[in-house]
Amino acid sequence: MRIMKIAATGMMAQQTNVEVISNNIANINTTAFKRGRAEFTDLIYQSQRREGAFSSDAGTVVPVGVNIGLGVKPAAVARITEQGNLQSTGNPLDIALEGRGFFSVTMPDGELAYTRAGTFKLSPEGQIVTLDGFELTPGIVMPQEATDIEINRNGEVFAITPDQDQPQLVGRITLATFINEAGLEPIGDNLLRETLASGAELVGLPGEEGVATIRQGYVETSNVNVVEEITDLISAQRAYEMNAKVIETADQMSSRVSNMR
Repeated sequence: MRIMKIAATGMMAQQTNVEVISNNIANINTTAFKRGRAEFTDLIYQSQRREGAFSSDAGTVVPVGVNIGLGVKPAAVARITEQGNLQSTGNPLDIALEGRGFFSVTMPDGELAYTRAGTFKLSPEGQIVTLDGFELTPGIVMPQEATDIEINRNGEVFAITPDQDQPQLVGRITLATFINEAGLEPIGDNLLRETLASGAELVGLPGEEGVATIRQGYVETSNVNVVEEITDLISAQRAYEMNAKVIETADQMSSRVSNMR
C-alpha cells in the first residue's frame, strides 16, 4: 500500500531530524559550535488527473488536478551561523571573534581549513597553533624570550619581552569570510573546508567593514539553545509517532480487506 511507503519516509525524515538535534545537544559546550537545522522537501507527486487538461470538446479545462504526494525527504542540514556568547577565560591565547569571519589554519597536507574556535596554544617552536597543532595562517612566531602576548581588536599581535620597554609587533591575524558561510563543509575538530557552494575565501583584516573584531582572553560559546532543542525534540518525537500510527492504521486496513469473505 502506498500509505505505508509515505509514512515510512516521514519516519526516516524525523529520524534525521532527531539525529541533528542530538548532535546540537551533544555539542552544547563545544567552543564556537554552530547548531544545525534539518530541512525537508516533499517528494514527487503521482498525477491522477492533471490540472489544466481539457475536460470537454468545448475547451473547458480542469481547474484543480489530483496529485498524490509520495512523502518527504531530507533536503539539507543548514548551519545556523548566529553569534555565540563570549565567555571570559583570562588566557591570552584564547581569542574570540565578534562578527563575521574565520581563522585560517594550515592542515598537515598543506590545505587550508577554517574555524571560529580561537583556543590557541604555542608550539615548541613558538608558533601559534590550534589544539591539534595546526598552524594559524599567516604564521605568527613568538620570541623565546617573550613573557606575555597582547592581541588588539584589529588583530595585531605583540610580544612582551624583558629587554624592551615597548611591546614588539610580531605579526597580524587575518580573517577569512565567505559569501555563503552555510556552504562550508564541516570536517570535524571545529574545522570547516571551502567548497564550491561557499565560494572562495575573502581575506580581510579584523575590524574592516564586514569583518569581525578580535577579543583577547575570551572564547565564543556554542549558539545552541537548550530550550529550543528540547522543544524541537518533542515535536520530532510526536511527528515520528504519528507516522508510525499511520503505518499501524494502514496495516489494519490491509488486514480488514484481506479477511473479507
